[in-house]
Amino acid sequence: MPGELLVADLDMPSSVYGVHGAAGLTRWRSLAGGKGLRGPYEAVEWACVPPGGLSGEHLHSRTEEVYVLLTGEGEALLNGRPQRVQAGELILTGLGATHGLRNVGSEPLSWLTLEVPAPRTVTLARSQRKEITSMQVPAGRATVVDLGRELDVDPRPVLQGPLRRIRMLRVVPGASLDLPGRGFEHTVFVLDGQGSASAQSVTVPVRQGTAVTTSGGEDLRLDADAEGLRVVCASFAIPLQPSEGGDLR
Repeated sequence: MPGELLVADLDMPSSVYGVHGAAGLTRWRSLAGGKGLRGPYEAVEWACVPPGGLSGEHLHSRTEEVYVLLTGEGEALLNGRPQRVQAGELILTGLGATHGLRNVGSEPLSWLTLEVPAPRTVTLARSQRKEITSMQVPAGRATVVDLGRELDVDPRPVLQGPLRRIRMLRVVPGASLDLPGRGFEHTVFVLDGQGSASAQSVTVPVRQGTAVTTSGGEDLRLDADAEGLRVVCASFAIPLQPSEGGDLR
């Protein structure tokens, strides 16, 4: 799908009750899904719970997942152990790990969800045409990383799937930033500022709360207006086409 961009915003989120068996309201929005992408990953989503709200504890028996915390304060339950978390941090949950998240602050707790199939489940789906069960999944790792401090995180010590980098990026007022697409699809979520995103001849305006995802390994260009841009960028490895040559490391 050369030159295409998947664009979504937070203007019309859905109201969901009982997420992962927990009582209460979750505001939810799908930002990108597997059907529109070339890479073998599931979804990019936004979620938000009010003070006291909860995303219930659950086991990841088929997929790996990252929460990019955007606003608020919470308590994560990672493999049964509580840990305080806050905006600017990442929660990395590997295959076979359990996690849950509660809002313990006075403001809404919101996050991006990056969900990808683990290599083991992809292999089984292709060779055996069935999903693995929780009994077949070894205990996985789950941890918290401060993206606001690290700025560029490689999740592979915890995750084994196609997610390669999670970055906090700034584009100064009037400047541009190029994200090469060879071998990758990028999802960019705007935290602050306004500007535009371009892939080949396609250009779309972006602002706080806009998500833009490349489809098919296209280069992505971000242009900031007078306010500049601050974004979270997640980069997923995709299979190279024969004409592209080389191996993706």
